[in-house]
Amino acid sequence: MNAADQSAGMVWARWSAVIIIVIIGTAAFVLSFAALRDLAILANTPKQWAWLFPVIVDGTIIQATISALVLAASPERRWFLWVLGTGAMVSIAGNSLHAVAAGRILPWWASALVAAIAPISLLVDTHGLAVLFRAAQHVSAPELVSEPVVEQAAVERAPEPVHASTARIHPVPSAPVQTIRNSRPVQQMLPIAVPVGGA
Repeated sequence: MNAADQSAGMVWARWSAVIIIVIIGTAAFVLSFAALRDLAILANTPKQWAWLFPVIVDGTIIQATISALVLAASPERRWFLWVLGTGAMVSIAGNSLHAVAAGRILPWWASALVAAIAPISLLVDTHGLAVLFRAAQHVSAPELVSEPVVEQAAVERAPEPVHASTARIHPVPSAPVQTIRNSRPVQQMLPIAVPVGGA
């Protein structure tokens, strides 16, 4: 099999996997939605509002999944992975509890747990939105480029180039001459003949 056949086979396999995942995901969502809706009814939720319960649970899972994918290289990803795992456990537990209940009204403690999921999800999703905004600010912040630091003394010592055409000669002021005065008077010396060669 040549490279072209391998490439075509890989493309076909990928598209087949995408189609299968979409079909399975849709079927799983529909079944989970129906089970969680019935569970909310068994927990004394009004029937006209029972469909909101699976929206809350599955919506939290979808938000956490998308956020975890977007923040793959960010430390904030840990929060969404935790939310994703917790939401999946709530969905699995809800579906299992629905099967065990078999159409009977849930006991008080189970109804209390089901009723607590909505406000908890609201808090978790709101915090997740704040985490997303904070991560977006970190990504959009401009990176500071460090420039080499030049010492001031080195800059002051650096001579400037002088061109011959523009060079001018400036007289250097001379230091003031100080005359040293002797405190003793200077005596005049008389000429004295000194014999040469001996007497």
